[in-house]
Amino acid sequence: MSSKLLRPVARVGRQGLLNGRILSPRAYGQLRATPSAFQQALHATSPRTDWKREEISEIYNKPLMELAFAAGTVHRRFHNPTAIQMCTLMNIKTGGCSEDCSYCAQSSRYQTGLTATKVSSVESVLAAAKVAKDKGSTRFCMGAAWRDMRGRKSSLKNIKAMVEGVHALGLESCVTLGMLDERQARELKDAGLTAYNHNVDTSREHYPKVISTRSYDERLQTIAHVREAGIKVCTGGILGLGEAPSDHVGLLHTVATMPSHPESFPVNTLVPIEGTPLFRRTKPIEFDAVLRTVAAARLIMPTSIIRIAAGRTSMSEERQVLCFMAGANAVFTGEKMLTTACTGWDQDLAMFKRWGLVPMKAHVEPVLPKGDSAEVRIDQTITNDIQMPQWQELAL
Repeated sequence: MSSKLLRPVARVGRQGLLNGRILSPRAYGQLRATPSAFQQALHATSPRTDWKREEISEIYNKPLMELAFAAGTVHRRFHNPTAIQMCTLMNIKTGGCSEDCSYCAQSSRYQTGLTATKVSSVESVLAAAKVAKDKGSTRFCMGAAWRDMRGRKSSLKNIKAMVEGVHALGLESCVTLGMLDERQARELKDAGLTAYNHNVDTSREHYPKVISTRSYDERLQTIAHVREAGIKVCTGGILGLGEAPSDHVGLLHTVATMPSHPESFPVNTLVPIEGTPLFRRTKPIEFDAVLRTVAAARLIMPTSIIRIAAGRTSMSEERQVLCFMAGANAVFTGEKMLTTACTGWDQDLAMFKRWGLVPMKAHVEPVLPKGDSAEVRIDQTITNDIQMPQWQELAL
């Protein structure tokens, strides 16, 4: 045997750092820089939209404690980890929708005991928005149960007046009205609309099991019209529709590979409504799947606002805080969320106080009068600074 001494190669676990590079083991002890998708997401300094489905699956299926901690680390790099936005959603037109979404109480196809209504008056909507602002909400969302906006010129005119009024209150505005064409999207943008919500609901593969009257591509087309009009995109999904974990990966892949990440990613959990096809057909989603979806979303879409939406009333306070620690930074609060229960403002503010959280301020952009190019000042009492601080990152 040779008396020659072999020079050892230093390693740190299965992966380590050498001169700032992420290293992984190679045959015969050689090392090379091959960061995993998880490591790339953990060390990201800007968003990327070229995620492969296998990469998202790798991230989603990480051990949950490791995944949640990594997501919290990334969250602190891009956001104030103590700020949670309070959003209020008002149903401005209830029921009578022609769609067959199997989870929805507002479909005219199901007997859910819901009475269809006409569009609310502009005055009543603005009065509700004023209450929401006084209670602490900084985004006011308005939902109408329609398939699309065709032939609704009068309703669109009233909704634009609502958007203008909400904007004048210093609140962010969001509407969800079904499918839009390019012209309708531009009209809403001109009215000062902040964001448009149009959820993709689930993965492309599972979608046909949930809805048949509107295609997945039709949803993506509306989102494209919204984005091209310069309106912020709000799109997410519903967990608990009888899907598999791979469908959570598919949902995340859809939104994370859009031309730009959505400004908002709502995470809903199914609230079973008696009379709908999904009532008693599916088991409640386990919380670990909710937390895993929130954390994976934060890692692959680091700049998006992640909103805990429908179903939050079934979460304990501790579970909500786990979601906040893993990257969620908005909630829906108020008297109701369309047709389901909602946590109230006072309850949320008390929770914030216990955990050292604060309500997020609004980002309200000025609307220039048509034909006027003069500079418009933004009221700094209702806006955050454009540049968010670099929050201290925890070492992993």
